[in-house]
Amino acid sequence: MPVSKETVIERLKTVNGPDFTGNIVDLGLVSEIFIADSKVFFSITVPAARAQELEPLRAAAERTVKAIPGVTNAVVALTAEKKGGGMEAPVPPRPAQRPAPQAAPQRSAPQAPASHSHGKRGVPGIDAIIAVASGKGGVGKSTTAVNLALGLAANGLKVGVLDADIYGPSMPRLLNIHGRPQTVDGKILRPMQNYGLKVMSMGFLVDEETPMIWRGPMVMSALTQMLREVEWGALDILVVDMPPGTGDAQLTMAQQVPLAGAVIVSTPQDLALIDARKGLNMFKKVDVPLLGIVENMSYFLAPDTGKRYDIFGHGGARREAERLGVTFLGEVPLEMGIRESSDAGAPVVVSKPDGAEAKIYRDIASRVWERVQEERGAAEAAVPSIVFE
Repeated sequence: MPVSKETVIERLKTVNGPDFTGNIVDLGLVSEIFIADSKVFFSITVPAARAQELEPLRAAAERTVKAIPGVTNAVVALTAEKKGGGMEAPVPPRPAQRPAPQAAPQRSAPQAPASHSHGKRGVPGIDAIIAVASGKGGVGKSTTAVNLALGLAANGLKVGVLDADIYGPSMPRLLNIHGRPQTVDGKILRPMQNYGLKVMSMGFLVDEETPMIWRGPMVMSALTQMLREVEWGALDILVVDMPPGTGDAQLTMAQQVPLAGAVIVSTPQDLALIDARKGLNMFKKVDVPLLGIVENMSYFLAPDTGKRYDIFGHGGARREAERLGVTFLGEVPLEMGIRESSDAGAPVVVSKPDGAEAKIYRDIASRVWERVQEERGAAEAAVPSIVFE
């Protein structure tokens, strides 16, 4: 029997609220419950100042829901939401406690120098993780990401793709993958596969036309699960197709995952480049190396005459890369075949591997991998060595 919202709510009534006052349902802390293919998603509203302290509450709710017969997994997030009039959600205050005795102050230990991966937990088996991002939608980022991944695979690497666009996942259609992922021991998801790529996407877990109406913390929890609770196996590189913009998903990946670098996709015109700069600056601020910029829809060659048209201008991304001191990775033409093959679920790198467009993507993939190795070498060189004499 399919799991119902009513069943989930009844079970959640057994979870005590903060400081054991009532239960989280009657206290009004549970958000709208979303169920897709026996997976349950919801959030618990708590005061922002107590979020870390109340993590055991979230874990208890998650365990309770996972124990319901028929539930295969659960994503539970803590979220802080202010009600009208500026009052926070009605969570009782902590009971007063006797101050603990203060220990004598100690001299703090010297800290290791910061690096872009400091404090971030890697994913076992994955050698490098890169993000493909754009400042705005409509620039062909997902098409670039999938052809870049296929180009890396064509160059002999073991490659995976994580579709991090929770609201508009593209990889199931771009890679012509259908069905639902299987689980390992009912806990870890097994990635879907096609064209030699291992792939995970929210599009495999919900129907294509199902809208994802989630707040930020639920997006972050879903991303974390798709990254860390998937049997990726041994990969040389994982390509993460980021959603457009600079929101919760981008910050989650940049701040919690040791990214080897980011690739920015832009079209040549000034409006797209303005947004691309925002993406570049975001990754700079969180110390993620910039691998380079790709200029997509760079030019158009008329199929009948061969005449070239710079529909969106030309060279803007290259000039921007030079201005910022960032590697220019290459330019991809506005080509009908790229669009048609992508819509058909057979990207041009695999459908026309000997064509000019496939070569462009393979060359870009080679430059990206070179940049990953360069950044890795620079990071290793920056680590101080301790010499005992």
